[in-house]
Amino acid sequence: MRIALLTPAAIIVFAACVAPTPGALRSGPDPVNTRYINPGTLAALPGFTHAVKVGSIVYVSGEVALDSTGQLVGPSDLRAQAAQAFANLATVLRVAGVTPAEVAKLTIYVVNAKPADLDVIRAAAPDFFPQRNSPAGTVVGVQSLPREGLLIAVDATAVARAMILPREERDRYRDRP
Repeated sequence: MRIALLTPAAIIVFAACVAPTPGALRSGPDPVNTRYINPGTLAALPGFTHAVKVGSIVYVSGEVALDSTGQLVGPSDLRAQAAQAFANLATVLRVAGVTPAEVAKLTIYVVNAKPADLDVIRAAAPDFFPQRNSPAGTVVGVQSLPREGLLIAVDATAVARAMILPREERDRYRDRP
């Protein structure tokens, strides 16, 4: 009889120990470590933030070939549009405190994509396609983009490098003459 009475009590105590602390579960980004980035020099498609930085990760929305006044750059010219879209991406990354070398993932959306388009895009943005350690990437052929005349949109995920070296690495550099 004694064991039967302890079992429900043990279950209640166990449940209390493993239950989440009220307020510990969050339903969105941590507001303290979240930064919304909208450079004033870049035009944006309505309803999107250029980038959101959460901790050391930067999520960049699809950057397109619009100049600072919102005018389309290079109508019907994939190379010109790719150059502008990647220039806009570089600007957003710079404002977020990262570089093209820190981009971990690129997704490129191309209207009516053809296999040869990737060579055109790479030539227009060599900083984003180094010979070694290129980012992970996907090229997606789409029927259209949110604004008439756009041929390309590029989104990215970047990871900011640590500003402070781990202790083991600090000690290794400190011991050098």
